[in-house]
Amino acid sequence: MKKEMRDLALWCLETAKKQGADDCGITLSRERFVNISYRNRKPETIKEASSMELSIEIYVNGRYSSQRTSDLRRDSLKKFIANAIVTTKLLAEDPYRTLPDPKYFKDIVICDLGLVDPAYQSFNPEKRHEIVKAIEDSCYSDGREKIISVTASEYDSYIEYFLLKSNGFEGYLEATVFQVGASVSLQDEGDRRPSEGHYAVAVKFKKLPSPEKVGQIALERTKALLGAKKIKTETIPVIIENRNVPRFLSGFLAGMYGSNIQQKRSFLATKKGKKVGSSLFTIIDDPFVYEGLGSYFFDFDGLATKKRTMVEAGVLKEFYIDWYYSRKLRWEPTTGSPTNLIIPPGKRSLPEITRDLGRCILITGFIGGNSNSTTGDTSIGIVGQLYEQGEPVQAISEMNIAGNHLSFWNNLVEVANDPWEYSAWRTPSLVFKDIVVSGL
Repeated sequence: MKKEMRDLALWCLETAKKQGADDCGITLSRERFVNISYRNRKPETIKEASSMELSIEIYVNGRYSSQRTSDLRRDSLKKFIANAIVTTKLLAEDPYRTLPDPKYFKDIVICDLGLVDPAYQSFNPEKRHEIVKAIEDSCYSDGREKIISVTASEYDSYIEYFLLKSNGFEGYLEATVFQVGASVSLQDEGDRRPSEGHYAVAVKFKKLPSPEKVGQIALERTKALLGAKKIKTETIPVIIENRNVPRFLSGFLAGMYGSNIQQKRSFLATKKGKKVGSSLFTIIDDPFVYEGLGSYFFDFDGLATKKRTMVEAGVLKEFYIDWYYSRKLRWEPTTGSPTNLIIPPGKRSLPEITRDLGRCILITGFIGGNSNSTTGDTSIGIVGQLYEQGEPVQAISEMNIAGNHLSFWNNLVEVANDPWEYSAWRTPSLVFKDIVVSGL
């Protein structure tokens, strides 16, 4: 399919230039996905779809627009491109909108990232249904709890991207993705109905846990919430569980984006080269992780991706600056968004850490909340477990942590050895000291 996509992209680019575009960028995407879910032992979703879409960037008379269509017949595309150029000419000028300097894609590194599962083509409907039923059966296997509902699901997709730009850039990427998961709702005291789940995502099916394991963990995580209640407000060590770190970390990263920096909405804008966290706080952005969910050779500007240390031992080293905002800020571009984010793991396990902390809270989920990219202030609801001497003694819910990201990350005192592998953000559990947890 790559050749057909390239031929069509080249024809569109040439057509746009003939019709008056100064520059042009073409992105073709093709996707096939299947999604199956069962709820309470009955099929709830059975969906399969294939799509192909073209997105065109038009640069003409100092103006810019991006438009898309799924009608890929050439007669229709010719009219679509002509209309796109006409409407672009009606927009206000924006001198910062240009295609990147070709020097930024000359050093693209092409290597095998292992992003396609060869077994995908033989992944059949019978296999998908077997997986979902096995997940659901595992959720019901305990038999001692009052289960209100169980939803089990399987999702898989194959996607291709082809990018072509009039500055000479050409790029192609293909990948498969598999996801399995389950959510469980249980009857608790009174009218409380705690709900939790478990999921796993990978580019190759063999990297996923067994369906039985997925269902077992989903049930265990839900049972752990039974009897949850508030405790009194106190200052206490908290551990953010590995899978939940990305939700909290994203509030910090918001201050690193070029758009927020240029628009004066970043609490980190003046912090490059300065301390923003403890010496244990390091973030590596690595686009070349083998079988990584965030791995790719180039971004959608066409900039070559590079392995970068964004934060090193608590010191802010880099920002996420795409081509457009690099011009507005007059900064060197990096890339517009994260690829695979890695916080290097520590040496100790979560059980070892909880034993040594004595009394602490393990946060296993967040509820609602907000984070202000301008000030760094954040407030978010939490659920989890209160630990005493390494043992869980009380499920907690309807509590809250609040403060500023700079304070939080300076209070990072330990990193566990358990990076979450089913995400592009491979984060271990993180231990923070002296956190005010608001409750009763």
